[in-house]
Amino acid sequence: MSQAHLDFFSHTENLAAVRTFVRRFLRSEGVPEPESEILVLGVDEACSNIIRHAYGHTPAQPISLVCERQGQTLWFRLRDFGSPADPAQFNREPREPGEPGGLGLQFIERIFEEVRYTPQTVGTELVLIKQLPCVP
Repeated sequence: MSQAHLDFFSHTENLAAVRTFVRRFLRSEGVPEPESEILVLGVDEACSNIIRHAYGHTPAQPISLVCERQGQTLWFRLRDFGSPADPAQFNREPREPGEPGGLGLQFIERIFEEVRYTPQTVGTELVLIKQLPCVP
């Protein structure tokens, strides 16, 4: 098992550092670039959603990311301390063409085999799980 941990704050300008961190982790695990870039974008979208929805764009709020590999399974654990996520309240209805928003969750759910939202006493833990094909 290998693991990497990053703590950062809820500023959208921190997302570039998050993408670099995830990209480096995936490279160290031998995940090929086309696959890794899709995973990087999925984690980036999840972080953007935390900033937007859990924290309402309030700056300087803590977010923790743990990237982990267990065998052929990748785990991305995001922890926030903002408004709890309630997947039952998520809008999954298709939007009209040109209408903004609503695609991030669909994007995330297509990339990862499992997307788990676990309410905490304060905030939410979001776990994104991806099964890898045979990667050394």
